[in-house]
Amino acid sequence: MIRCYDDFIKALLAAGFSMGGGNADGIYAIIEWGWNEELPYDTPIRWHTGDPKTDPWEWINRVLDERDDIAYGKLFFKKSGYITKEWFPYFLAVRRDGISFDEAYEDGTISHFAKRIYDVVSTHETLPVEEIKRLGEFSREDKSGFDRAMTELQMRLFISPCGRRYKISQDGKEYGWSSTVFCTTERFFGNDVFNEAASIDVEDAKNKLTQQVLKLNPSAQDKRITKFILGS
Repeated sequence: MIRCYDDFIKALLAAGFSMGGGNADGIYAIIEWGWNEELPYDTPIRWHTGDPKTDPWEWINRVLDERDDIAYGKLFFKKSGYITKEWFPYFLAVRRDGISFDEAYEDGTISHFAKRIYDVVSTHETLPVEEIKRLGEFSREDKSGFDRAMTELQMRLFISPCGRRYKISQDGKEYGWSSTVFCTTERFFGNDVFNEAASIDVEDAKNKLTQQVLKLNPSAQDKRITKFILGS
């Protein structure tokens, strides 16, 4: 019974992962679009009200601002989702299998646009999107390629949103819309998560993740579960 942000966080930590944006996509989402009319109990949850306690859209910002044990980004089916620190090593074991970014690029499984982005982010540690574009020398004509590469890097667990940043006026005040800040996943979670991932067998990770998906959604189909886990 999710009635507020705190309920959502408790449910997410218990589940380990969830699709974001209210889209279960055949797997699992703690919050669904239009769920208020379908639930057998009253809840103050409403989308796009701007209330940080009861608006799931605002919960994304709160996770980015307040939590260091939950990753958020385009993690599943090229769509938004959450993974807790407890479960992140299993996804790392499957999707990266101990391969570094440079090794993946040399193997030809990472695009050139993605390399330009990753090089900039890893050099500067944390950067908002507009600075990634500027420092990476991306033009307006590169927008679609840039967006695809940003999704690619998040799906492969090489970069992660890690906060928000506003533009600063000449008198030192924040203004305009906030911009998502990105960092490498190594910086976001630290070495312990990666050391744990290195000790996990890939097939064991797949099996554990599959079991958890079925626990959350017993009707999930095998093909969707595989796609969800692999990030393909």
